[in-house]
Amino acid sequence: MPNVKKIIEKMKQQPNGIRPEEVEKVLGAYGYIPVRQKGSHKHYLNKETGDLITIKQENPLKKVYVVDVLNRIGE
Repeated sequence: MPNVKKIIEKMKQQPNGIRPEEVEKVLGAYGYIPVRQKGSHKHYLNKETGDLITIKQENPLKKVYVVDVLNRIGE
């Protein structure tokens, strides 16, 4: 979890420079699992809450995706 905390801090300070792999690691730590991918969009589902989030797989991610992830994990 220490690496996840570092990534979350990076997401807060510099939301425009985040890679999809980093977001996937954070989502995995908060109970989200990848359920499907359609083209360039990957869908992650939280089994406990039923929350579904869609992330476009581009490098770097747009700020709107990073902010959405932070809001959903409560940061």
